[in-house]
Amino acid sequence: MDLGLSGKKVLITGASQGIGEGLARAFAEEGCNLHLVARSGDRLEAIRSELLGAHPGIEIVIYAMDLTETGAIDKLAALDIDILVNNAGVIPSGSLWDVDEAKWRAGWELKVLGYINLTRAVYPHMKARGGGVIINNIGNGGEVFDPKYIAGTTGNASLMAFTKAMGGHSLDDNIRVVGVNPGPVDTDRIYNMLKKRAVDWLGDEDRYKELQERYPLKRPAHIYEITSTIVFLASFQSGYTSGSIVTVDGGIASRRSVI
Repeated sequence: MDLGLSGKKVLITGASQGIGEGLARAFAEEGCNLHLVARSGDRLEAIRSELLGAHPGIEIVIYAMDLTETGAIDKLAALDIDILVNNAGVIPSGSLWDVDEAKWRAGWELKVLGYINLTRAVYPHMKARGGGVIINNIGNGGEVFDPKYIAGTTGNASLMAFTKAMGGHSLDDNIRVVGVNPGPVDTDRIYNMLKKRAVDWLGDEDRYKELQERYPLKRPAHIYEITSTIVFLASFQSGYTSGSIVTVDGGIASRRSVI
């Protein structure tokens, strides 16, 4: 299937690892020109060098920055882009008493407010250029209300509401706003979470694989299973999709479970 993305300009935040790095690779394979943002400049440069070697016809610009710093989002706002993928940020796990106000605010500052503020900044420029796509990588925690992930489930639910509120009317400006809710994904983060749950539930970190066995297909999602969905949503093939959240979690949210 031709997604018609060749030559499109894509801004990806949190692009130095995990799903963000996978997105950089996936959009590069489609012939897109990339703007990659993350705190780790060294890692971004390594990804840039590798992708340019594999796809010499594309252009890649990297931005080593912390999006919570004053003026950081302003530097990205006026970029000439067709697609924005909000992906940066991890909200800490834990109960209401495990996550104090400082940790809660720090997690929300980068992910929740980061997505909102970058959308606010980019949207008018997209509209002036004739349209675009904004995709929020959120997480199925916004659908499964886990008290052991209280800051994250609340933040993700907020971003789901934000995505629907924006995307409900954005096609009036020829802009699509959509969200993706991954469940567990094959990254270091999910294994760290499983080990913490293994301590809490089974009393032994080394028993985390027993919890992994409970997942659909007895595994977390492969990164490409998430990035392929996002790339498709960014394409004209999904041109009538806006204000929607696509959940990619093997059915976990539908059965109202965490694991």
